[in-house]
Amino acid sequence: MNRRQRRALGETVVSGPSFLWLLALFAIPTAALLVTSLRPADIYGGVAPGWTFANYLKLLSPERLGVVWRTVWISAVATIICVTVAVPVAYRVALCGPRLRRWLLLLLIAPFWTNFLIRVFAWKIVLGPDGWFRLALLKLGIIDPGTMLLYNKYTTLMVIVYTYLPFAIMPLFAAVEKFDFSLLEAARDLGAGRSGAFFKVFVPGVSKGIAAAALMVFIPALGSYVIPDMVGGVNSQMIGNLIADCVFVGRDIPAAAAWASLLVMMVVGFVGLRLTLVTLGGVSLKTRGADR
Repeated sequence: MNRRQRRALGETVVSGPSFLWLLALFAIPTAALLVTSLRPADIYGGVAPGWTFANYLKLLSPERLGVVWRTVWISAVATIICVTVAVPVAYRVALCGPRLRRWLLLLLIAPFWTNFLIRVFAWKIVLGPDGWFRLALLKLGIIDPGTMLLYNKYTTLMVIVYTYLPFAIMPLFAAVEKFDFSLLEAARDLGAGRSGAFFKVFVPGVSKGIAAAALMVFIPALGSYVIPDMVGGVNSQMIGNLIADCVFVGRDIPAAAAWASLLVMMVVGFVGLRLTLVTLGGVSLKTRGADR
């Protein structure tokens, strides 16, 4: 066995467990999900024999398409807000001294010490009819007595941003920590302003971290179920709520599988778009280098 074969064997041994893990816990369940989505439902809430596209045709109704659109735009806007906030926060944290940086990172991680359900329920109490935040707004005359802060899509968006903001900051901080800040000084020496150096040098320099942060927010936001269920109400349902309704209320497992398959397709499409942009960016850089 030559050196190349030994190297290939070593790579196979190292990557084999990860491949088997993905195959067992992602590829096979996803294939089973797609197969189930093409089956009809029986009268007992199970899966009947045969094949049908009716479960996907149900997704095309105006009401269902409205839920899909609401899911996409809430997830997209939440991602944009989280990344927009996370970039300057990660920038400032990285510039702090080691001691202060550790404390700030501890504060960012602290919300994860509390159960996710409890944190969402706390927002329901704060924003409820007798919550201190709503009562404060009433005393300040900002809202009318009949205004409800709960059970609307904007409350859902706010709580999603609150929940997933640390998921955006942490990967961005990891990228910012490796950034060479002397490049900003060089850009200012060459005539760039502070904001110009930030957006033209710093932001492109941490673009991979920004992409990772966007993935970390957008993908779980697409499948949100607890947040819209607890603070969003009926008129703020997302795809995750429809999946739960199909399983627990309608007892239609194939319809739930169709909704879940749609979520998988959306996630794969988003990740595929990201990989395509990275590939095109790499090809563009190589082309520029060859031209020079």
